[in-house]
Amino acid sequence: MMKKILVTYNMFREGFVEMETKYDVTFPEEGRDFTYDEVYEMIEEYDVLCSMFNFPVDKKLLDKGTRLQLVANYAVGYDNIDVAYALEKGMTVANTPDPVTAPTANLALGLMIDAARRITELDRKMRQYGNDLERGILVNLGVSITGKTLGIIGMGRIGKALAKRANACGMEVIYHNRRQLPLEEETRLDVTYVSKEELLATADFVSLNAPHTSDTYHIIGGKELQQMKSSAILINTARGPLVDEAALVKALQQGTIHAAGLDVFEFGDLPLPELLELDNVVLTPHIGTQTDEGRVNMAKAVNNNVIGFLEGDRPVSRVVRP
Repeated sequence: MMKKILVTYNMFREGFVEMETKYDVTFPEEGRDFTYDEVYEMIEEYDVLCSMFNFPVDKKLLDKGTRLQLVANYAVGYDNIDVAYALEKGMTVANTPDPVTAPTANLALGLMIDAARRITELDRKMRQYGNDLERGILVNLGVSITGKTLGIIGMGRIGKALAKRANACGMEVIYHNRRQLPLEEETRLDVTYVSKEELLATADFVSLNAPHTSDTYHIIGGKELQQMKSSAILINTARGPLVDEAALVKALQQGTIHAAGLDVFEFGDLPLPELLELDNVVLTPHIGTQTDEGRVNMAKAVNNNVIGFLEGDRPVSRVVRP
């Protein structure tokens, strides 16, 4: 019997061409995604579920999917899936880390440079004030990233990719991670492992590149912000709940830290209103992976995860724990 694949979204179909030639694949109609209720009604008939990062795959759905063997998520994160329960039921969960690595690392570097050199702030002021914008050799000063220290919290794929980019910009890179990297890898990446406390006290830039778990929730809060340099810049392209956003607002308002660049927010798609009023924060609407090539490559990664799981002919990016 031909395997049946249910895809909750109808985007980036060019990435699924191979999968469609091998299996019975169901997509929603063009211009819409399947709702949770629709998937719940259909899931009993399917062997594989391809979910989007904002589609909840909970215990109720997993219990209904009696034939379900694989949940292939279109994202590097998998907060939307009850991974522990899926693994307990003997299912496999897969994600798409490789295609998101370079785009997200590039954005993190971009936010660092933007916040440091005040690019977005001054663009906004030029549009607002035109010729009345104050100019001069001692005004509109930013800070350099060359010669500065970048502290990376979370040295996975994206953290490592950012480290390479920072090194190319002449930065020293220190990092804190759940586990220290092998010495040969630290040498190759030119990075130094330090405690979280030393990283916060030393780094001129702090970049968050860790997953959202119970251990990383509010990994940056009021206490941590007080430990950072008053000249430090915080970058978050990982997950919003890693930062206590109310504490960050206070720190930016009071000059506890110098600036921030944020692509993700604690309470969903929008930052706290106070952040919108601050010149010393750069905000982007969760665009870490949003390039044309990146989106199609993520679809191809889902395609490869599904075929690799069912055929065993290529690697599968398995999620091994919640």
